[in-house]
This record gives sequence, C-alpha cells and structure tokens, in this order.
Amino acid sequence: MTGRRFRVLNIVDDVTRECLRAVVDTSISGRRVVRELTDLVAERGAPKTIVSDNGTELTSNAVLAWSGEVDIEWHYIAPGKPTQNGFVESFNGRMRDELLNETLFFTIGQARTVLARLGSTTTTPSDPTRRSATPPRQPSPPGSNSSGWVSSRPLPHPRSCATTTLGL
Repeated sequence: MTGRRFRVLNIVDDVTRECLRAVVDTSISGRRVVRELTDLVAERGAPKTIVSDNGTELTSNAVLAWSGEVDIEWHYIAPGKPTQNGFVESFNGRMRDELLNETLFFTIGQARTVLARLGSTTTTPSDPTRRSATPPRQPSPPGSNSSGWVSSRPLPHPRSCATTTLGL
C-alpha cells in the first residue's frame, strides 16, 4: 500500500507439499537463507536434497559453505527451466495470484502476520471452496518426521530417501 516492496522466500517440502516457512523481508541475503534453513533443520531434521533456482541469495558463498558443512546436497535447476522445480514454481505463482496480488498490505509486519497464518488454514473465511496455497498435510512415510524430511533414524522408508527434497 505504501509502495515499499518486499520479498518472500518460500521453503516447501516436496514430499508433503507443505510450506514449511514463508520468510518476508525487504531483502533476503544468503546469510538470512542459511539462518532460516539452520532453524528448520534443527526443528525437523535435515533433508536429503535442496532444490532451488539460481537466485543470488541461493548461490552465495554463505549458502554454498553451509550446504557443505551440513552435508546436504544442493541441486540448482538449469537457468530458464522452472519446470525442473515445478511444484515450488506453481506454489509461488499461486501465492502471488491468490494472496499477494489480492491483498493490500499496509506494513511489512502485516505481511509477515498474514503469511505466517498461511500454513495454519486450508480455506479462506470469505470463500470456503477456495484453497490456500498450502495444501493439507499428508501422513509422513515411516522413518521420517512430521514434515517428510528424512531424519537420522535408522531404516527410513525407501521412497522418502529417494524423493525428499526441499524446494526454494
């Protein structure tokens, strides 16, 4: 509403199709990405792979060093090939179309509050048939924690090992 722009970093679990975190700020650096991912790994355990585009905050030295330190494989999609990270690209588009373009934000704090509530609802009060950008949670495979991220427990479900990725 005031003309100030803000950015949103969506962190999505490709297995459960859950938005784990939507980070809102006027700018998001590689260090901020690392801080948010470190918090998520502490809360939910480490994913096998992280898939992202080639944005400057995601190709920064801070991100490259962190992924090496925590031994998480990082896969960058090919430039100009958003279909290689299709669900996340679709999620971001739906969030832009159904929430960001349809809502007047007066402060960045209001934007943070609205996006924080996003994961806790599957319908909007004004239209119960309209779905939010976050689909309902599905049961986690055996050997994974509630988010679908593979934990350090022995004998994780083979499907979760092969497909568990975090999309950015």
